[in-house]
Amino acid sequence: MSQESPTANKAQLNSIVELINHYSTIDTLPSSTEYACLRMLIDTLSCIFEGRDTPEVKSLELSLGSETAGIFRFPKGPKLSSWSCATIASMASTWSEACEGLPYAHGRPGLAIVGALLSLAVERNAPVKDLLRALSLGYEVGARCGGWLRIRPGMHVDGNWPGLGVAVAVSHLLKLRPEQTLAALNIAACQMPASLYLPIKTGHNARNTYLSHSALLGLMSAYSAQAGITSPSHALLEYAEHHALDDGLPVPDTTHPFIEDAYFKPFASARHVHYGVEAALKVRQSLASLMGESEFIKSINSIVLKVYPEAATYAGNRDPQATITGQFSLSLGVASALRFGHMDPKIYDPALFFDPELRHLERMVEIEVDPDIARSGLRQAVLCVKTINASYEEKIEHLMGDPRFPMSESEVEDKFTKYSAGSVKAHAAQQFIQTLFHKREGLHFADAWQILF
Repeated sequence: MSQESPTANKAQLNSIVELINHYSTIDTLPSSTEYACLRMLIDTLSCIFEGRDTPEVKSLELSLGSETAGIFRFPKGPKLSSWSCATIASMASTWSEACEGLPYAHGRPGLAIVGALLSLAVERNAPVKDLLRALSLGYEVGARCGGWLRIRPGMHVDGNWPGLGVAVAVSHLLKLRPEQTLAALNIAACQMPASLYLPIKTGHNARNTYLSHSALLGLMSAYSAQAGITSPSHALLEYAEHHALDDGLPVPDTTHPFIEDAYFKPFASARHVHYGVEAALKVRQSLASLMGESEFIKSINSIVLKVYPEAATYAGNRDPQATITGQFSLSLGVASALRFGHMDPKIYDPALFFDPELRHLERMVEIEVDPDIARSGLRQAVLCVKTINASYEEKIEHLMGDPRFPMSESEVEDKFTKYSAGSVKAHAAQQFIQTLFHKREGLHFADAWQILF
């Protein structure tokens, strides 16, 4: 049960209501927010295309296409209804864990929103600016709910509050009135699911269905509100009081664009793993320059990764045998960077995932919660690697893809081109990105989408 007072909960809700009302009066976003939304859209699409190449997602997409065909489709895919598209896109976006995140919300507000909006934007011939505005509003509501409605220990966020952001984003794209949007929000709040962290611990990819659940909940809630279905106006307050934990965060300023605080991932793993990966890449560069890539691994005697407590708790999986546990494995991240010089989605292909030298390195990695790092309250890591002749230490305090160190436009394009290569030709991928970045004025998203075919 939340320890916040009813007054505090009402203040949180009032800020969300104010935000919804504000978006009903604007036609354009501030340029920095629009650009952040565009990057969010492109990065999430990158992850969707990469996830669609996995056998399980391919199989589900074919099944849904044969049963509930609509007018939307991905390149080289069957026609899908908006509901089927939301299911596939949301699931695929998180498959390799190379997706966005927001520290304030302890989750990723944008994935299910993009999944739910994608087909609707094509079907309704929505201008790109309308799509980005809907994404922006949904993200801001989802972010605030993530910070306010904290989940209980042992739970996972993806099947919980993201559905609230989806409900608001879809309502906005459908051009519902503010009171209808609030009804959609409360319809979703009446039935917020509880999703477990358990599959990650046990190596099962059921976790990847959670965002699909959130996307479908938000879609259903928005369409229900449009149809006139009613909900208790205090449903979200009821949920906050009886089913959420309090993080003690103050009510955020409604003018603060949380989407500009999001991080994007250059590596396919939980964000906790990235600190060790970046440190290991630096060590690898030093070792390889001295003795060559074929020799330096043999010279390593010990590997120690010092981290903050949350990293050890949520990404301490050893000897991972499944993709999802590998994505939450500090030791695998360090080993992958040392062995292959990357942690791309292809690391989860069996030939690389079970590479004997990779596994030898993974077993060598010792993970320690460092008292000084813990006291600082900051996310950072120190990697210490000893070889036969020398010791190497690298400390990582900031990550690539953070707002302070954003991926460049060319890096965003490269990620999309590489991740979509299974179904989109490189020149089409590049044209799609350049069109969105530089020629989106007056552009309808359906026209941009056709570039990919």
